[in-house]
This record gives sequence, structure tokens and C-alpha cells, in this order.
Amino acid sequence: MDSSTGSRPGFLERLSSFLLREPEDREQLLQLLHSAFERNLLDSDALTIIEGALSASDTSVRDVMVPRAQMDVIDVVDSLDEILSFVIATGHSRFPVVEGGRDNVIGVLLAKDLLRIHAEEGFDLRAWLRPAVFIPESKRLNVLLREFRVSRNHMAIVVDEYGGACGLVTIEDVLEQIVGDIEDEYDFDEADGNIQIDHSGRYRVKAQTEIDDFNSAFATNFADEEFDTVGGLILHHLDRVPRSGELVDIDGVRFQVLRADGRRLYTLLVSPLAEAGDRP
Repeated sequence: MDSSTGSRPGFLERLSSFLLREPEDREQLLQLLHSAFERNLLDSDALTIIEGALSASDTSVRDVMVPRAQMDVIDVVDSLDEILSFVIATGHSRFPVVEGGRDNVIGVLLAKDLLRIHAEEGFDLRAWLRPAVFIPESKRLNVLLREFRVSRNHMAIVVDEYGGACGLVTIEDVLEQIVGDIEDEYDFDEADGNIQIDHSGRYRVKAQTEIDDFNSAFATNFADEEFDTVGGLILHHLDRVPRSGELVDIDGVRFQVLRADGRRLYTLLVSPLAEAGDRP
């Protein structure tokens, strides 16, 4: 046997040595996983999923939920025609049904149930409601995912300490935290804050930015009695979720939607209308 070959450990020896290293805590485990990735024992997708699964036990529902101001809800007094139009426009499969305000969810309407409802004068939305699942905002995602799997529910209403609805979370929201988010050129790191200046001097603002913080940054006077965030302000103004690229002008400020999906807003480009009018 060649002496130089005999002095180098083979693949099986290297793999065994790697696997026999026992991490003492989570930080060492993550270091071990990254080492496996660097040695091509794990691909990037597998590493992302494992890291996401580990972080799920440290992430609470409040960190991933759709805030109350951005929830697409149906009022129990809405007519069948109004409900059908809203369901078609939003495209969701499940809708919280509220009575007297967004914080009072009385049940869930499945869009597929509307296929069995015939337009008639005696239509009673209450008769078609499914029970809503309520969870505290402090619940951990790994526990919630297990409950979703056992109960076969796909959506839960998040409640605050007073029992009022403060948001909703779906099984897709939880899985996204594990398998990874779909990033685009408009995403920016959490550490960068909610308001950033882009290369052209305009401001990129996360839709979750609090109204008070936005007012302080832009010297505006938007009220926050009916909504808490910039995303809620836009949804209240339009009464719907805007499309990516859509322009929304509110009280001298132009908002351009940079990133949104059928359920919520993520990122906005903000500029005063006086400046926006000078731009192409």
C-alpha cells in the first residue's frame, strides 16, 4: 500500500468521525450541520429545513401571524352576494367570520361550502360556520404544527391576553418558517429595521411598521385608532389587498407595493407625492 494513501482517512472513516462528534448544545449542533454542509454531506436545502425545524421551537405565533389589520374577514351580516364577491377577489380557502368587529371571530367559513349554498332569501351565514380554533400568541410553532397535523386544521385565530383576536396563522405560515421564505430583490434583513433608503434615495418600508413609527419618520399624521400598521392603513384605504406594483396615494404620500401576495402586504416604496410626481 502506498504510504501517502495509507496516511489519509478514507470517506467512511471521515464520515464516521463526523457522526461520532456529539454536540453539547444547539450552537454546537448548528456548527456541526454547517460543517456537514461545507463537506458536501448536506445540501443547502436540507440545511435550511433542519435549521428551520430547530428554530420553530424558539419562534412564537406572534412572530409569523397575519396581524388583525391585515386579516381578510367576512362580517356575519354580509349578504351572500357580498361574500361571493369577496371570496373571489381574495382567493383564500378559509375566512374568519366576525361579529361587531375584527377582534370578535365567531367561526370560519370554508370557500368550498359556498358551492353548496344557493342564493335564497333565507340564507343564514351562521348555519354554515365551522368552529374556529383559538390559540395564544405565545404558542411555539413546533407545538402548533403538531396540533395542526393531529386536528387537521389549517388555520387558527390568534388571541391576546384579553381574549380578542389579534391575528391569524395558517399551516402554510408555519411550514414557510421551516422550509424557508421566498426572497426577492425587495427583501431586507430584520436587523436593518423597518424603514430603509434604497439606492435611488426612496424609502423602502415594511408593511408591519407601526403607524407611530411611520409618522415619526415621515412627519405624517396618520391615525391609528382602526389599524396599527402601515399595511393596515393601506388595506383600510383600499378595502382590499393591493397587487404588487400598484400605486396608492394617501394624504400626500405615495405608496408603491413592492411585494404582496393574495393575503398580505410585505414591502412598500414610500415617497411624498411632490417627489413622486417628478419620477418616471
